[in-house]
Amino acid sequence: MNIEIILHAGLATGTILLFAAIGEIFSERAGILNLGVEGMMLIGAMAGFSTSLATGNAWVGLIVAMLAGGILSLAHGLVTIHLQADQVVSGLSLTFLGTGLALVLGEGLTGQHPPTIPIVDIPLLSQIPFIGPVFFADHSILVYIGYIFAPLASYYIYKTRPGMHLRAVGEKPSAADTLGISVYGVRYFYTFVGGMLAGLAGATISLAITPGWYSSQTTSGQGWIAVGLVIFAQWNPMRAAFGGYLFGMLRRFILDLQGPALLFGIANPLYVNSNYGFFLQMMPFVLTIVALIWGSRAATKKRLGAPAALGVPYIRGERGL
Repeated sequence: MNIEIILHAGLATGTILLFAAIGEIFSERAGILNLGVEGMMLIGAMAGFSTSLATGNAWVGLIVAMLAGGILSLAHGLVTIHLQADQVVSGLSLTFLGTGLALVLGEGLTGQHPPTIPIVDIPLLSQIPFIGPVFFADHSILVYIGYIFAPLASYYIYKTRPGMHLRAVGEKPSAADTLGISVYGVRYFYTFVGGMLAGLAGATISLAITPGWYSSQTTSGQGWIAVGLVIFAQWNPMRAAFGGYLFGMLRRFILDLQGPALLFGIANPLYVNSNYGFFLQMMPFVLTIVALIWGSRAATKKRLGAPAALGVPYIRGERGL
């Protein structure tokens, strides 16, 4: 078991969760709960993969993946912002819609090999002992983008005027409306941004981290982990990045535990009986379910600092939020 390999792999796979979770943070900060992250990731993975195959350019595939995720999210926006439908039901429906579309449109893509996002080393930094090989060597360019994206997202939300408008709409939309901020416009925009980042997360899988199209197994439920991660991170992009990397390292650690026949000098039960390994692989999803149940309580939301208007439709002129 090599700690460098675990950390290196965790940073790579954690980047997927980073993009998806921060996208969901943007959406929820505007007051829109979108549980369709898994569906948007899958449609992004399929769109990016097929476009890269058709055009021979992985970067074009990445852009199309983001647009596909964003456009799909607008369906959720229309239903929840203007029609004021239940955001949980709409988000779950979006997951089914995105998954179904991706599986139908992705028929025949399995086994294809389009161009992928390049893997590069960062000059000089990659030569630093231990830190270099883990953080700055043999990573996709998207991993390095993830390093700077989380602090930029945090700065945007907490230190800029548009970020202040975003938080105002998520906390007190009626007050924001009084100040001349378009509540509907802000909510539509950040729902679209969240969808684009979910599409980017999906394409990060199919074009960078584990290149390929594996039908519904492409995302393997990582969209649900991203949703739970938002609660763990308390709607903070930097904490979401840390949590994403931690989940990535945990998944690699669980995988490596199943490899050796002997563990600390004794017979490894995970090697003898693979069912134990499946149980461990289930744990991130168990934690996600716990987070969603725990975070759904009103008292917990208030304590964690959830946006006050999260999940609440805004009707102009109505008293309350």
